[in-house]
Amino acid sequence: MSNTDYDNNDVKIITRPVQSKNPVLIEGFPGIGLVGNIASQHMIEELKMEYIGSIDSRYFPSIAVLYEGLINMPVRIYESVEHNLIVVISDIPISHTVSYDVSNALVDWAESINVREIASIAGIAIMDGGHKVFGAATTPEMLNRIKEKVEVFQMGTISGISGSVMAECLLRGIPAFSLLGATRTQNPDPRAASAVIEVLNELYGLSISTVRLIEQAERIEIELQRLAEDVQTAEQKGEVKKEFPMYG
Repeated sequence: MSNTDYDNNDVKIITRPVQSKNPVLIEGFPGIGLVGNIASQHMIEELKMEYIGSIDSRYFPSIAVLYEGLINMPVRIYESVEHNLIVVISDIPISHTVSYDVSNALVDWAESINVREIASIAGIAIMDGGHKVFGAATTPEMLNRIKEKVEVFQMGTISGISGSVMAECLLRGIPAFSLLGATRTQNPDPRAASAVIEVLNELYGLSISTVRLIEQAERIEIELQRLAEDVQTAEQKGEVKKEFPMYG
């Protein structure tokens, strides 16, 4: 293995040598509104980040991801040397039973490449409108950095792998913060992802455009509205059963 590989039998991380010095690591795993996944993918595309490796585990689903006819690993690692940035993105949800092992391996690997700090992106469900970004941090210093740019998440829990990563950083004394894009839907929410990216732009002096994300949000909203109208029309015609299966 190279000095940027990691293997503990349960989780394996294989990458090309990382070129960045003391990089920032941002992770975005699927969750509510797919905020972490959407934001991370958009950053990768806008910054033209380079694929450098992947994370695999015997606990992951036995799948490969297709993109424009090419096979991709479901959990991938990208680097931008120009911005001294590493982004970890997943196209598969990580179950709660595996979150500890994956977060432990990820933070182990992050330490091996001397990350400066870790940022976790996720979604959070809210009842009211607006696309706020809530924030939490592992140290008072990190909280001071973000508190003017987010609404501080005063009390509650961060579940899933994002919570596991933050807890692992706290235990090891690694500076880290979590950005939680507020969403009112389980559906993909590009607007919430866009709000998180705007915060990252401020924190790291980036200039990532969110125009495509807003356009994507508007398209999704139109499609959902059209679907709702179709269902309503079908109900009025008596074409819809009272019960809907979850799948199929």
